[in-house]
Amino acid sequence: MSDDLARARELLSGAARVLVFTGAGASAESGVPTFRGPGGLWRSFRADQLATPQAFARDPRVVWEWYGWRRWIVAGCRPNLAHVALGRWMLAREGITLVTQNVDDLHERGALEAAAALGVSAARAAPIRLHGSLFHVRCTACAERAEHRDPIDAAGEATLPHCQSCASLLRPDVVWFGEPLPEDALRSAFAAAREAAVCLVVGTSGAVHPAAAVVHQTLGAGGSVIVVDPGETAYDDMATARLWGAAGDVVPRLLDAGPGGGRGD
Repeated sequence: MSDDLARARELLSGAARVLVFTGAGASAESGVPTFRGPGGLWRSFRADQLATPQAFARDPRVVWEWYGWRRWIVAGCRPNLAHVALGRWMLAREGITLVTQNVDDLHERGALEAAAALGVSAARAAPIRLHGSLFHVRCTACAERAEHRDPIDAAGEATLPHCQSCASLLRPDVVWFGEPLPEDALRSAFAAAREAAVCLVVGTSGAVHPAAAVVHQTLGAGGSVIVVDPGETAYDDMATARLWGAAGDVVPRLLDAGPGGGRGD
């Protein structure tokens, strides 16, 4: 991997603008489960039975109970070395935009950890979220959106989170099956990708659309693609540099290279 690592470092150090695109693999080493597939059952429910507008309309209490459990799982996970390295890198230089498909908050917490060490604000490292966040809510009746980290009391519908503006039921502010991605987030991600000289892809196979098209925006505008993943991805054939391995191992080596390397110090 040494030749590709050197090539990737050179690409990043010479790029005025970089788009970082992350998926579930970026959080895998933190212990965040995918909640999908054979190991994703919860009380005999599959994710695709619960993460839908229809399921919420039918039984919001059960859906909120599931999301409360997911929040509890994620809250017990810690940012891994990739989250911290990305946060530190974004705070150390200009021109980096991070777009994530993940609904956990580990990019933010990794940036906070890096910011504390650097003695700066973590605001510049805030990601563009294509699929929303477990820790945000939106009203089912009005336009109210907010961060929400309180425990979920799913004893009954009356105890579920309700809007402070109109008292209507709140729902998790995540993209459910059958729903479109938020237009503002997708527009911002595509614009940043087209302006990027390099797209650094970390921990995503490229199977989820339309989010996967973010990478093609950079490629179509003449930029380069770097892929970090332990398994095969849809982006492998288009990558200028292909780095095989887990995010927590590869990303710090790529970005914390010192003078002349990925950090651009």
